[in-house]
Amino acid sequence: MVLLISFLTFVLLTLVLGLLWVYLQAEKPQDVVRRRVEAVRKVEARGGEMALGMDLLRDETLSSVPAINRVLLSWAWPAQLREFLRQAGLTIKPAKLISLCLVAALVTYLVVAHFLPRFPVPLVSAVGIGLIPVAIVAFLRKRRFRQFEERFPEVLDLLGRAIRSGHAFTTGLEMIAKESPEPIAGEFRITFDEQNFGLPLRDALLNLTERVPLIDVQFFVTALLIQKETGGNLAEILDGLAHVIRDRFRIYRDVQTKTAQGRLTAAILIGLPPFMMATLGALNPHYIGTLFTDPRGPVILMIAGSLQVIGSVILWKVIHIEV
Repeated sequence: MVLLISFLTFVLLTLVLGLLWVYLQAEKPQDVVRRRVEAVRKVEARGGEMALGMDLLRDETLSSVPAINRVLLSWAWPAQLREFLRQAGLTIKPAKLISLCLVAALVTYLVVAHFLPRFPVPLVSAVGIGLIPVAIVAFLRKRRFRQFEERFPEVLDLLGRAIRSGHAFTTGLEMIAKESPEPIAGEFRITFDEQNFGLPLRDALLNLTERVPLIDVQFFVTALLIQKETGGNLAEILDGLAHVIRDRFRIYRDVQTKTAQGRLTAAILIGLPPFMMATLGALNPHYIGTLFTDPRGPVILMIAGSLQVIGSVILWKVIHIEV
């Protein structure tokens, strides 16, 4: 027992230190250079005006270890994972997130297999715990996009006032990068730097839609590109777009208010089975222990868990209304 406690303590300390190392590691200067240069590579993929000579640019690394980086570069999904991490506002490399998931899954499998060796309990537990870092990244990404959407109308108002006062559009981008809160300031700073370093404004704006894949940003960029080709009052276009976005948020809040009871009911129904199982395990371990000692227990748990996940997904889709 002393050896087991020592082992678990070592594992927990390793995980905590690994999390701190992954999420608190500062971005290196070369990573900043690669991030800015990658904007030009996106133009090459679209066949833009600056597609000549792009073969001289180095690919952005997916891992600090050269061997692992070569393996990851041979697949397409690590690059998508890198963009996923950036959209969440994280500067870690995909290899670190993958390593964290694998370590968490392996440790969970070893610990669960020691106490509950019956298949497939260790495997299911390892997969569930191993996906937690990805779920955290997805949560951070969704929260960052929500913050961007809520503050985007204020940015449009600021840009419209700057244009009315006689400033150029690029000067308005610089004002947004300096005066707006994060995450809007960071994204528009990248856009301003891209066009300031010589990238055509059209390609810099299209890169913004790739970094922030929100419908409001797509409307904004489309309106700017159309106005650039056909002309018109850009300030009025921005005011109208800000008004539409504010109305959409007002409708969204009304929907959230009217569906509050349904969302609370869904949360209760989703959390009730694991809560009751944990309560029964604490009050009467012998009663609930049959599920883990009987040969049919793991099969029943696996079927129940699968049905619980399917029902939760369906219920969550029903109560979430896109506006």
